[in-house]
Amino acid sequence: MSDCIFCKIARGEIPSKKVYEDDELFAFHDIHPVAPVHFMLIPKLHVASLLEADDSHIALLGRMLVTAPKLARQQGLDNGFRTVINTGKGGGQEVFHLHIHIIGGGLIPSMMRRN
Repeated sequence: MSDCIFCKIARGEIPSKKVYEDDELFAFHDIHPVAPVHFMLIPKLHVASLLEADDSHIALLGRMLVTAPKLARQQGLDNGFRTVINTGKGGGQEVFHLHIHIIGGGLIPSMMRRN
């Protein structure tokens, strides 16, 4: 998709603070980090969201999930990290190109309220 901001970042048309790149994946630091380490891992193939993923994406999705912890460790997140995939407008997705947020390096609040 030619007008997708994440496609443009992956193609090098928009500058980013690159974390990683290979033939299928690109990772870069979030411009609005919520923790000391906050980067995103995207496929170079344009997939709008997890809602659009199908059986043809199984290998790509698996590669993303295996690559995420490797990159997290390289960024110093040896004690753990959070992964977030916002899916669709109702799931809080703002950029409609599948991406995994990898977040850590500080006090990460709980996702659930506890009584």
